[in-house]
Amino acid sequence: MTRATWLVLAAWVAGFTVGTVFHLIELLTQGFDVYGSMPGWLRVFWVSLTVIDPFVVILLLLRSRAGIWLGCAVMVADVVVNWSVALSIPGATGPGLITQPLFLIFLLGTAPLLWKAFPSPAADPPRHPLA
Repeated sequence: MTRATWLVLAAWVAGFTVGTVFHLIELLTQGFDVYGSMPGWLRVFWVSLTVIDPFVVILLLLRSRAGIWLGCAVMVADVVVNWSVALSIPGATGPGLITQPLFLIFLLGTAPLLWKAFPSPAADPPRHPLA
């Protein structure tokens, strides 16, 4: 991988690590009743990011193309959900309404670079475990 590709990968990993830490801090400080005033499905979504975000990081560090797909899907969902909440629930705002769409644009713009740099599953066919 080129230096530019490593920097892009580092930015992806940093972004999802920040998300992980943010959701983890909220869980540790507020418990499982975090986001208590929000609908149940929304609470489940936000709490699930505590597991999904680090999973994206692991896939990216393993240079798995699945991490690119999952990372983009997670951020699209997160931006759509957060903006929907902000537009429908008065006072439900935060800095993520600006930073997350910017991060999503970065992800979508740099995903092709990572895709080309990550090995194709077909490039390394699976070997028999006893071989």
